Amino acid sequence: MRRILPLTAAVTFALASLGAPAQESSLPDIGSSAGQLLTPHQQEQYGAMMLAQLRHYDYLLEDPLVDGWLDSLGARLAANSDLPRQPFTFFMMGDRQINAFATLGGYIGVNAGLVLAAEREDEVAAVMSHEIAHVTQEHVLRGVERAQRDQVPILLAMLGAVVLAQSAGGNSSDDAAQAAIVSAMGLAQQRQINYTRSNEHEADRLGIQTLARSHYDTDAMADFFGTMLTRSRANAAGAYDTPDYLMTHPVTTTRISEAKSRAEQLARSPGGFSVGPRTSDNPLLPGGLVIGGDALQSGGTGQFELARERLRVLSADTPPAAVREYQQMAATGPLTEAQQYGLAIAQLRANEPGAAVAGLTPLLARRPGDLWVALGLAEAESRSGDRKAADARFAELLQRAPGNRAIVLTYARVLSERNTVDAGKRAQAVLRPLMARSADDPEFQRTFARASEIAGEPIRAGEAYAEATLLSGRAEQALVQLNTLKKRPEVDYYARQRIEARIAQITPMVLELHRQGIHDKVLDRR
Repeated sequence: MRRILPLTAAVTFALASLGAPAQESSLPDIGSSAGQLLTPHQQEQYGAMMLAQLRHYDYLLEDPLVDGWLDSLGARLAANSDLPRQPFTFFMMGDRQINAFATLGGYIGVNAGLVLAAEREDEVAAVMSHEIAHVTQEHVLRGVERAQRDQVPILLAMLGAVVLAQSAGGNSSDDAAQAAIVSAMGLAQQRQINYTRSNEHEADRLGIQTLARSHYDTDAMADFFGTMLTRSRANAAGAYDTPDYLMTHPVTTTRISEAKSRAEQLARSPGGFSVGPRTSDNPLLPGGLVIGGDALQSGGTGQFELARERLRVLSADTPPAAVREYQQMAATGPLTEAQQYGLAIAQLRANEPGAAVAGLTPLLARRPGDLWVALGLAEAESRSGDRKAADARFAELLQRAPGNRAIVLTYARVLSERNTVDAGKRAQAVLRPLMARSADDPEFQRTFARASEIAGEPIRAGEAYAEATLLSGRAEQALVQLNTLKKRPEVDYYARQRIEARIAQITPMVLELHRQGIHDKVLDRR
């Protein structure tokens, strides 16, 4: 039983998030007791714990370029929401199912499949604006009240199935346990169909307002809902699976028409946003200057098409499968520049760096200054053996954008792949400018740990590996790693002080998990 409790904990957090937006129709819009249920700090803690569990079970798709795009998009929308000071954390899931969700603490997840289904960034922004509204209007927090009632019977049913699966033993027991968990989560999702009309429409209304303030196309929400409805109908013919998003956000023709109506009202209102040409209201620009819809829409990140293709590669089952996917696209017509980028990245990940260089070199000539393409080319050049050209390109990128997380992490990883002491020390030097703001970044910690390891600094490496383990939801393993590390003879006084201070901080977390009966199943097997 103890072996499955960490999984149970993970599902508990997931059910809380899935149950969050669901409402009883009797819940008032104001005066709910939900605001007293959890403090903002507790909400943030629950969201962070859920994220750590998703990371541990490899549900997250973590890539510095994709993360940067999603954070940029999310920050823009959040700043233009009804509560611009509400903290948000945006993260990408690797699943190709079309879905997005909001949970406690302002944590908002987006599936890769949703981005792949979108035709433009405005549509992704529309879904994220809707989820942001669920948070700002406390739909998520109030939903915890209902989730607390529903969660117990669902978890009990799941536990019974998991116990039976585990008792069977063998390699298939874990698969059976996972199936039981998925079944329980499916039941939880099914219950979310009971969304109240008022909450969904409120999230739509506020989401469209956020789109307008952020200078995105306000018709995008109706457009994406239309895509979802089309896929739902096509499911009857077996063309598509029903999008997961429709399980928690039912879409009807009435809802689509209402979204279009709201967008039209905003476009007609004073100061409203329209995708058609309009006169600039910027006092620094010449009077009467007309700005077209394309220019307004370019107020987005400008990275959507490349982000979508990068996600296509990273969410594929294998890199060769991603290459085949692009080959199939090419058979139907010429690849776009973004698709050419995706193919090159797929080839790079499929250990074909020469082909990646051949694809990215002319692409960069057509798109000079494009960070995504230049970074991919630098990585491909290094792996194809042209380290001098790669180092020069990385140096140019760092000079142009010092402290850029994607550039720093990519270069540090490329240096670590060379597996020499000098390369390790260079990677450490590249990473250090980010250290002060990367304490909660597991990707940074893992990269710094590897750089320190090959640079001949095992204690620094051990500390960073322990931090990465902790941030991945494995507090007990992190504690064991630190206790083992401090016994090493080469640990000096200052390192020992750091390690012991961290042990003192992590120990209460582990004791609380033990008090709840949660033990690390990996450690239990030893």
